[in-house]
Order: sequence, then C-alpha cells, then structure tokens
Amino acid sequence: MTAQSRTEPNWRKSSYSNPDGAACVEVATAPRTIHIRDSKHIEGPHLTFSPTPWAAFLPYASSGRR
Repeated sequence: MTAQSRTEPNWRKSSYSNPDGAACVEVATAPRTIHIRDSKHIEGPHLTFSPTPWAAFLPYASSGRR
C-alpha cells in the first residue's frame, strides 16, 4: 500500500489586489478546483469553486459591482 502525497497549491496574488499588500486575494488552481484565500490569513479558511461556478462568478467580480 502506498500513501498518496498531497501537494500544497501554488498560490498567486491577484493582479487587482491592493499594491501595498494590505488587501490581497490569492488564487490557486488545480485540475478540477479553484481556491481563493485572504493573503493576510494564509492558514485560515479558503473558498473552493468548481470551474462552472467560478466561470459564472468572474464576470460579476470584474464588473466592479458591490
């Protein structure tokens, strides 16, 4: 029996994040999921999306609506 290794996601900061680093969103992609977290709380919880809801969310997020 072999143990499967879990690799840490490759997190990257959004190009739209605050330039001083105070309000950054980080994104990590995997083959079937997209993960989002707050860069100030990297050990905290994060959101996980499958591709279809993520694709539906992106136009809303980029529209600037609040």
